[in-house]
Amino acid sequence: MSTGPKTAEDLAAQLTADGYLADTQTALVAWLAIELGKPVLVEGPAGVGKTELAKSLSRVLDRDLIRLQCYEGLDEAKALYEWNYRKQLLRIQAESDGAGWDKVQDDIFGEEFLLERPLLEAITSEEPVVLLVDEIDKTDQEFEAMLLELLSDFQVSVPELGTMTSKSHPVVLLTSNNSRELTEALKRRCLYLWIDYPEAEHELAIIRLKAPELSATVSAKLVELVGEIRALDLKKPPSIAESIDWARALLLLGADSIDSKVFAETMSVIVKHRSDLETVAARVGMKLAGGDAATAS
Repeated sequence: MSTGPKTAEDLAAQLTADGYLADTQTALVAWLAIELGKPVLVEGPAGVGKTELAKSLSRVLDRDLIRLQCYEGLDEAKALYEWNYRKQLLRIQAESDGAGWDKVQDDIFGEEFLLERPLLEAITSEEPVVLLVDEIDKTDQEFEAMLLELLSDFQVSVPELGTMTSKSHPVVLLTSNNSRELTEALKRRCLYLWIDYPEAEHELAIIRLKAPELSATVSAKLVELVGEIRALDLKKPPSIAESIDWARALLLLGADSIDSKVFAETMSVIVKHRSDLETVAARVGMKLAGGDAATAS
């Protein structure tokens, strides 16, 4: 098992080698989380690499990734634990008629009847893991309150069994697309990292890392156009992942430039709403067409 990076710079280099190009702040906060044993709340627009950071950290640290995908209505039974009621019922039925309820009750509320969900699985794991609580902003404040004990003390209280304390210290990342304000109680227990859309130079480096065969000219034009598109008033601006998809699509098509025709044919790789398609075609597509006409003349 990896002993872990010695410095934030070491971590940045290891993440880059894994294919995740972290900026200085991202690498620093991630390294501090490992060293201090603190959870990290990672906020930012959808598609800027928050989830990928957790995945890359798990590979760099040589740890299993345990992921809890949050959604509206997520409760303790799906996130933390629940009892295996069928198995409990079978045990009760198998007990002799002479067995007292107290004996049966003690028996059926043992760990063998406990169904571990992602949060408890991360706490009870014999080996250290990376725990990703993805899109925490989709849950409600009651769910956040349930997380506080785990985030503070890396332990979970099960009324029938008592307190279950972490056997190995997990690295915990909570991601949020900032769709709602999270509670101060949750934020107070975490380090904080904001990941935004990258600057053009940084995004170009990401494209070159993920699609090295694409020409430097096309890569630079792609990044320029993505920046222009993100500046528009869209329902969903293109994510970094979609920029990478576009680069790979252009590579597959053998594009040696991005003119208005290529742009029109591949625009749907990065723009995912009909109204956004119309806006981008009118603003960016027409601009490209005008440039093509000027070049031709």
